[in-house]
Order: sequence, then C-alpha cells, then structure tokens
Amino acid sequence: MQFTLENTDRDTRARTGIISTAHGNIRTPVFMPVGTAGTVKAVHQRELKEDVGAQIILGNTYHLYLRPGTDIIAGAGGLHRFMNWSGPILTDSGGYQVFSLAEKRKLTEEGAVFSSHIDGSKHRFTPENIVDIQRLIGADIIMAFDECTPYPCEHRYAQKSLNLTHRWLERGFLRYSETEGPYGYSQAFFPIVQGSVYPNLRSASAGEVMKYDAAGYAIGGLSVGEPEDMMYEMVEIVTGILPEDRPRYLMGVGTPVNILESISRGIDMFDCVIPTRNGRNGMLFTWNGIVNIRNQKWKDDFSPVDADGTIFADTQYSRAYLRHLVISGEILGAQIATLHNLSFFMRLLQEARKKITEGTFGPWKEQMVKQLSARL
Repeated sequence: MQFTLENTDRDTRARTGIISTAHGNIRTPVFMPVGTAGTVKAVHQRELKEDVGAQIILGNTYHLYLRPGTDIIAGAGGLHRFMNWSGPILTDSGGYQVFSLAEKRKLTEEGAVFSSHIDGSKHRFTPENIVDIQRLIGADIIMAFDECTPYPCEHRYAQKSLNLTHRWLERGFLRYSETEGPYGYSQAFFPIVQGSVYPNLRSASAGEVMKYDAAGYAIGGLSVGEPEDMMYEMVEIVTGILPEDRPRYLMGVGTPVNILESISRGIDMFDCVIPTRNGRNGMLFTWNGIVNIRNQKWKDDFSPVDADGTIFADTQYSRAYLRHLVISGEILGAQIATLHNLSFFMRLLQEARKKITEGTFGPWKEQMVKQLSARL
C-alpha cells in the first residue's frame, strides 16, 4: 500500500491524498461504508459502486470469524470473491466488538476470551490469530488487536489498558511481519492509537505506534460517549504527532459534522454505521439538515427527499412516498433511505476534497457545520 499526499488546506490540517492498493486507488478524505458481515445492509454491491460511489468498504473481523467463518471465506478465495466486491476492503480487528461484550469476555495478557453472541460458544482472540484471521479474510488493510476503553474510565485503568494494547501491538506486528497473505497481494497493517481522553496517554500512544513504521495509523477508543469537544481535542493531539506521509484513520466516526471537524484536524479515513443504521430507522442526512422521515409533517410532502438529487439521477422519490414505505415497514424504504444517506456521505466527502484542493475548506466547513446540524 502506498499513500501519496496531494493537497493541504491553507487554514486547517485538512489534506487530500491517494491510497494505492491491490484492488484500486482511494481518494482521501474517504468514508468507508460498514459491511459488517460481508454486506452493507440493504445495499447491493452494484449499487455501492455505481449509485453510491463507494471507494472502499469495511468488514468486521469478529462477525465474519463467527459467521460464515474463515474456512468458508478462504474456500471462496477471500472476502472480495465471496461477496463479489472488486474494490479495496478494510477489516477492523474485533477489538471494539470484544469491548462491547463486556459481560461475555475476559481480557488476559494472552488476549481475549469471549462468548459468541450467536450461540454462546467460547472463543479466543490473540494479537497473533487476529492477524491470521484477517489474512484469510483477505482485506487490503488489516488492523492491530487492541482494547477499546469505555468512557468514562479512570486514568489508571486507561494507562493499564494502553500498556496492554502496546504489548499486543508488538506481538501482532511481529506476526504480520513473519507472514504473507494467501491470495497473492499485499495487505497493509495499521496500529491503533488508544489512551481514552487523556492527552498524555494519547501522545504516548502516538509516539509508540510510530516505532513500527507502518503503512498507516488508526485512532481508536473515541466516539464511545465522550463529549465531542473532547474527541476533537484527542484527534488534534494525535494528528499533530503522527507522520504526514501516512494515512490517518479515525475509527467509528461518525456524523457529517464529526467528519468535517475531524478532516479539519488532519484525518483521512472514516467509517461508521450512522448512515446505514439511521437510514433504516428513518433519519436522512441532507444538505439543508437532518430529516426524520417518520414525522407527520412529511406525509403529504411530494418534493424530493433532497432537492439537489443526491441519489437516483433518473428517479427522485418524494418524502411522502419514502415516509409511507418506512412507516409501513417496507424493505424498499430501508433501501432508499440507506442509499440516500450513503450517497450523501460520499458527495460530502467529494465536496470536501474539492474545497481542500481549492484551499477554501476552512470557511466552507464552518458554513456546512451550521447547515448540517439543523433539524428540518
């Protein structure tokens, strides 16, 4: 994997670049739709590429490991072939899912023992087998195994957790360095910066991960309940330390406003379930603000969902029709809303890249943050 830095904004840390992978180039900043179990919910792969314009998608190691299992995925020749997706794929390490299973897991120096949410069976993740699993899945970018700390947590716990994450990183990077992917193309390995909301821990972690001279770096453990200003502060600290010639990935973030604010602080890559999950529940993101399509006010509104025609160049569905579908529980409602939100996120990032290239990202971002925060 190669990263080429192209442009930087004159007033902020925002930048554009190109990540080159075996399955294609990725223009940054980029948003990655979340395909948890080998599918972006309610969206066909053809739609992802042709209608949404997704450059890269994310798969979840925890879920894919449990079902269908690495034997099935490897038998198909990797996740790209299994799900018929020709573009780049990133897999997370499963650390966040293990974190969310607090009542069903136990952390040790060796790794994490947890019970499957599907059938209760016992499993173990270690820094080494997480690399092995992601090798078999076949993602272009794979992540180090880490512990995601909850918010709030005491400094003492955050420090202990960070030390464990760093020891796991050393083992995981060694396994990565000693192995190769089974499908004939290279896979990049990203360490993850942790440290909760403590500036000294975030700084220390950023310095530690840089020792591995990785192809890129991720920031984890944010957007877990902390105030947004605190999240932005941690991002700013970390991006001020990480090297400029490597991509920076903020995991699990977020809303359009979160994304724009984080771009201005030097982040290149994002993923989040918000556009898909919120879409299925009737929340739509538009250039003028947020629409809850379930509201009674839209029942006889026959105007397009988003007047600029974010999606469906040949056919625009009205707010009244989409509300009818969502209220009725029709599958098509979830499909249209999901496609709309993902398309909006892609167009927003496309516009951000344009503004960065022009050197006008700062004032545009300030205007858009106000606009996108409105509730319609």
